[in-house]
Amino acid sequence: MRVLIAGAGLAGLSCAKYLVDAGHTPIVLERENVLGGKVAAWQDDDGDWYETGLHVFFGAYPNMLTLLEELGIEDRLQWKEHTMIFNRPEKPGTYSRFDFPNLPAPLNGIIAILRNNDMLTWWEKIRFGIGLIPAIVRGQNYVEAMDRYSWSEWMERQNMPKRVEQEVFIAMSKALNFINPNEISATILLTALNRFLQEKYGSQMAFLDGSPTERLCQPIVDYITERGGEVRFNSPLKEILLNDDNTVAGFLIRGLNGAEDEVLTADAYVSAMPVDPLKLLLPQPWKEMPFFQKLEGLEGVPVINLHLWFDRKLTDIDHLLFSRSSLLSVYADMSNTCRGYENRDRSMLELVLAPAKDWIGKSDEAIIEATMKELENLFPQHFTGDNRAQLLKYHVVKTPRSVYKATPGRQACRPSQQTPISNFYLAGDYTMQQYLASMEGAVLSGKLTANAITEQDSTINSPDESEKTPVSVAK
Repeated sequence: MRVLIAGAGLAGLSCAKYLVDAGHTPIVLERENVLGGKVAAWQDDDGDWYETGLHVFFGAYPNMLTLLEELGIEDRLQWKEHTMIFNRPEKPGTYSRFDFPNLPAPLNGIIAILRNNDMLTWWEKIRFGIGLIPAIVRGQNYVEAMDRYSWSEWMERQNMPKRVEQEVFIAMSKALNFINPNEISATILLTALNRFLQEKYGSQMAFLDGSPTERLCQPIVDYITERGGEVRFNSPLKEILLNDDNTVAGFLIRGLNGAEDEVLTADAYVSAMPVDPLKLLLPQPWKEMPFFQKLEGLEGVPVINLHLWFDRKLTDIDHLLFSRSSLLSVYADMSNTCRGYENRDRSMLELVLAPAKDWIGKSDEAIIEATMKELENLFPQHFTGDNRAQLLKYHVVKTPRSVYKATPGRQACRPSQQTPISNFYLAGDYTMQQYLASMEGAVLSGKLTANAITEQDSTINSPDESEKTPVSVAK
């Protein structure tokens, strides 16, 4: 089968990878001139990389880890010490750790929590543990049912101390979906906690040894093209063309730089675009279908990723850090954590600004000025006194619509990969799968889409040429 896939992010690329494994011919169409979508990266004039986000891999990412093994690049993940590190705003420049011992789950997680005495009292730990019992005992069905509550509401229903949210879960909420606990669905945090508590290495983190575009996405492209597939850049989808029965007749690709528009046809079609552009491109007849109407309940959340290069080393910590800042979410010194960005003398901080809704429209200069003030609390020894660290350069990457905003009730809006249109499928981390909005969710969605196409291939063969409805192309 020939399959057209709109979007060369992780969902589209993984879909294409598993389609070629099944003997099909995927053609991936990317509107930009760079791979990766929400994990895209670029090189500046100095040869330094900057990315759309701070991408961290977890032990609880089985589909991502399997994909890397199948590509033969699993050694590109740099696994870090099994711990979680939080800044302590009340003691600027200091950290609090949750160290996971080498014991089976959930014992290692329980000990990690109990041994941390910086952030929670023993009474708070006990009340938090008791509140988690329903999620642990009743499993994923309970977790899914809690989508009707925000995390703040769920904690209140479980009689958990408010300070537990303030000390730990503001940071985790912003790290997982770039919004605060009073906005995020309880399902999101409960899903993550269940993974971390039930899998020994579920919460262990790794960083890629270079840019995601070069070290992760390009190997997938090489795998696809070596087996007969294709990836085309600068090929934006302009319109989904329909037959009389509302099935897809073709993808109309916008011509760039004066070129004419082009119609591409296939046996099956996949949207691996984010949900927001997909909604704009839905044909009018589809918008009347309940399946597609559900998508109106989903929208991307704004995210800002920052890269700051300094004239000296700010920290030797080789790990992700939870800033616990009102402005920032998580950050890392990529000169320590990433082999491809290594620098023994100077730091390159990569930071996520979240929530970003009040900042997405502001200038880069205003964002950097506010961030530098926050760094005085994170690194007081380097940003106070006479010999302050100097900012050499920076990049600000704004994504007005990133992963879907996982507020309460969104689970009911997430579609399956198979649609009511017999030759049209969806891939993306917003589609229904158990890993929510994440790199793992994107990879799993692409795999599920490829499986659905393979299972349905006998019913979506191209019609006889005499039966096709002629397609007109707008010039």
